[in-house]
Amino acid sequence: MGYKDVYTAWKEDPEAFWMQAAEAIDWAEPPSKALFDENAPLYEWFVDAKVNGCWNAVDRHVEAGNGDRIAIIYDSPVTECKSQISYKQLRDQTALLAGALQSKGVTVGDRVVIYMPMVPEALVAMLACARIGAIHSVVFGGFASNELAVRIDDAAPKAIIAGSCGIEPNRVVPYKPLLDEAIALASHKPDFCVILQRPQAPADMTEGRDYDWHQIQAEASPAPCVPVAGNHPAYILYTSGTTGQPKGVVRPTAGHLVALNWTMKSIYDVDPGDVYWAASDVGWVVGHSYICYAPLIHGNTTIVFEGKPVGTPDAGTFWRVIQEHNVRVLFTAPTAFRAIKRDDPKGALLADYDISCLKTLFLAGERADPDTIEWAQSKLGVPVIDHWWQTETGYAIAANPLGIEALPVKIGSPSVAMPGWDVQILDEAGHQVPAGTLGAIAVKLPLPPGTLPTLWHAEDRFRKSYLEHFPGYYETGDAGYVDEDGYLYIMARTDDVINVAGHRLSTGAMEEVLASHPDVAECAVVGVTDKLKGQLPVGFLCLSKGVDRPAGEITSEVVQMVRDQIGPVAAFKQALVVDRLPKTRSGKILRATMVKIADGEEFKMPATIDDPAILDEIAEALGTLGYAQTK
Repeated sequence: MGYKDVYTAWKEDPEAFWMQAAEAIDWAEPPSKALFDENAPLYEWFVDAKVNGCWNAVDRHVEAGNGDRIAIIYDSPVTECKSQISYKQLRDQTALLAGALQSKGVTVGDRVVIYMPMVPEALVAMLACARIGAIHSVVFGGFASNELAVRIDDAAPKAIIAGSCGIEPNRVVPYKPLLDEAIALASHKPDFCVILQRPQAPADMTEGRDYDWHQIQAEASPAPCVPVAGNHPAYILYTSGTTGQPKGVVRPTAGHLVALNWTMKSIYDVDPGDVYWAASDVGWVVGHSYICYAPLIHGNTTIVFEGKPVGTPDAGTFWRVIQEHNVRVLFTAPTAFRAIKRDDPKGALLADYDISCLKTLFLAGERADPDTIEWAQSKLGVPVIDHWWQTETGYAIAANPLGIEALPVKIGSPSVAMPGWDVQILDEAGHQVPAGTLGAIAVKLPLPPGTLPTLWHAEDRFRKSYLEHFPGYYETGDAGYVDEDGYLYIMARTDDVINVAGHRLSTGAMEEVLASHPDVAECAVVGVTDKLKGQLPVGFLCLSKGVDRPAGEITSEVVQMVRDQIGPVAAFKQALVVDRLPKTRSGKILRATMVKIADGEEFKMPATIDDPAILDEIAEALGTLGYAQTK
């Protein structure tokens, strides 16, 4: 069957489609049906099933006689360490850590925050939680203390599992002081913490609260897998919200097992035993779906890479990993390839390696610009496949389903909607628009299995954020169009969340930090186009009357404040002091217009602007940073 046949089969009988996909999962109690729509527009899948995520990702492969197959390859150029973990070893490690957590009172439904670097133990921690029905919430290692504290208060974890440090190309980042400060800031206090001590920066332990990773397991008994209900949350993953308050995306256990397993062959075209490498981080959704769960559920070998595309040691590190570990599919963000291209524009370092094992490069996380795609295609000699999805969805909405049918690639498009996704382009009134017409990208409900059924303890916010604007649809927050062939094109965000190197970050959260500076009366943050990272934030500050300090001092202070309170991941390095901000007569700041000015694009003068002359002032200020240049 080709793509159109499979998509039509899903659309004509979604129940049969997903029940058939569910046959690939080991159930303690199989589902009686796929879709549960009694609480529409809040839909759930496989609710009456009983299943365990760790069993499906680990134990069943051992039981099937594949215990010696390699589950995880760890490759850390920053520590010059490499290792491999078989499925049998992974089963034993997850069972022991799960037993240790149980011995301290962690049980089904309890939350566990994981604050770890890119080491295999991060996956062991995730799977150990799944093994006993605990709900993990991974927070990107090195996130600033106040951001971590917000997540601790929202998830209310019984335990926190952390590494003592993370390692960047040129520095060691101690995590434990950040964790200690976060716990001090948080209203909720965990019962205990488990700390993985790394020799690069061993942590000081808090007596009675902190336990060493190895010592806590020394006297523990291995825990068996605990079946949970199909709609039991596997994890909570926080994503930036436009208010600055992160949204806790909930991932239901059964749906994510079924859907992720289906994608590995249908989209990525890998078979069990193939080496699959998602060059991301466990703190992001790609790390959850395609470093940890999907490859292991499907019986693949996954790579945990602790390094960067350049600088560890050079722009050839990806090629080394591909050659050394026989990587069949690489999945990364376009920003990684932009960095490689900037350091090695002719791809000269490729000559040092044999990457003939690589079959496909997949890109996602931000818009894949044509230059990057064409460069990668010409240098690697393999198909470069863009695909589009979100933290909320957990896997691809639109893709090129190589395992079903390799469709023609259209550069600039993530191809077509996958089975499960009825993608439509709507105008502001919620009506479908003709092919080629820009509009809001929405998905007709119900969303497929494995997508978010709600937000953690925030159902009203879930409805308001995703369901209310277009009744009967999930609002993606992206704008774009569909061409005559059904190919989707993603053009822009429809809110103020910006995308920095594949990381969705809220400008609203940054504005809250800037506004807290005592000299700042008003501010705005916009995302401007950056060739390497996709977007970078730029701050605009209006100072309080009477402030006569040098502007440079103030901008340096706010840059440091954002770094301290949100973290280096925000890449916030540029701020300008301006006399005023462009606004509508009703007082709304014209951020979209400011972005167009910064990017040197033509724009229509907003009809409701208060004073058009301010736009010239903004352009002049941006010019001092090298922006606002006509293209």
